[in-house]
Amino acid sequence: MNVSRNGQRVLHVLAQGGVIRHYKDDNGRISDIECLTREGWLLTLCTLDLFKALRQKGLIASMNGGPYRITRQGLQAVRSRPDNR
Repeated sequence: MNVSRNGQRVLHVLAQGGVIRHYKDDNGRISDIECLTREGWLLTLCTLDLFKALRQKGLIASMNGGPYRITRQGLQAVRSRPDNR
């Protein structure tokens, strides 16, 4: 599956235990997101457009209204890197 360079970086953060928190507006639509690493650092390259693309491809998902995490399909789409060992 084709995933952009920034998409790969976000998926690596999520594969290592990071989350994407979402915030909704008055209409119930997602208006803002923040991608956090497992250490609590904010990943600024995760934009709303990138988030929507990853969600549309089924690489990330939310369970019961919680933060977005990587799916099994997302784990298969992410390319390996030496720091994931």
